[in-house]
Amino acid sequence: MSVLLVACSAVTAGARSFTAIGQWARNAPQDTLARLGTRTASAFQVRVAPSTATIRRIINRVCPGGLADLLGCDPVGADTLAVDGKSARGSRRDGAPAAHLLAAMTDAGQTVTQLRVPDKTNEISCFAGLLTPFDLAGVTVTADALHAQRGHARFLVEDKRAHYALTVKKNQAGLYERLHSLPWKQVSTKFYDRTEGHGRKETRVVQALTVDDLDFPHAAQVARVVRHRTCLKTGKRSRETVYVITDLTSRQASPQRLAKIIRSQWTIENRLHFVRDTTFAEDASKVHTGHGPENMATLRSFAINQLRIAGHTNIAAGLREMSYEPFTRPLALIGLP
Repeated sequence: MSVLLVACSAVTAGARSFTAIGQWARNAPQDTLARLGTRTASAFQVRVAPSTATIRRIINRVCPGGLADLLGCDPVGADTLAVDGKSARGSRRDGAPAAHLLAAMTDAGQTVTQLRVPDKTNEISCFAGLLTPFDLAGVTVTADALHAQRGHARFLVEDKRAHYALTVKKNQAGLYERLHSLPWKQVSTKFYDRTEGHGRKETRVVQALTVDDLDFPHAAQVARVVRHRTCLKTGKRSRETVYVITDLTSRQASPQRLAKIIRSQWTIENRLHFVRDTTFAEDASKVHTGHGPENMATLRSFAINQLRIAGHTNIAAGLREMSYEPFTRPLALIGLP
């Protein structure tokens, strides 16, 4: 356990690799090592930091599902839960594919859990396994077009007593055309949702229709979302139309609330995957053996969670603040006495 506490503290101080975690541990003073519970040596009760080799071995071997659940947040009370996958590109080796990680994050930007998608399969087969351990009653689960599956809808509504809002794109041609053919011209109410970030400005126009004969389990509404994007650097404009199926009725979700729910799916890209890439250089990480890729990703998500709980909206700035007192502030942040 002490090795995992060392890893949590070091990553929260900005460590990006096993070597960096080991270096942090070697330089930690005795009082820090005592708080972390590292082993003692000699009659003088000198605390000994775990070596880089020990840190690597344990993080590579620890159960990734258990670690993700242990370090994740509780989704009870969340309004939405976004599910999305990401590949750790630097973990690709000798023809073996990169580790692909499926994660779930609340609308408050807290990662709940994640799991590694087995090679030679895809995210669809892991969706239920990711969410099964959690109480999702009343939570609206969002997911991208890959997960617009009838089985997922039944699982969420019937097994988890949750709601769903699933994106449909042209990769499901039949369903997409069915939604495209709905009488959208008769819908006069529109909600405009505008955001700006990552070098682009985006306006989403949301309309909603009640449906009662759609061949999709528990479907109550369909939203049409027209996205207008403008690149702030080049001025180039683009337009995309997607549809979202949900079991939420018009009384439960107005077009305005649907816009908020739909935006939460984009949030996981922005507040988790983008942050892990840009702040922790995850795609450049060469960790590839054992459970290392997914467990290092879990440690990064844990650091992001703790910084957000402490009120840091800029994770890079939060890590810098931790680094000014690297052997005390991270421990206080994660709640060690």
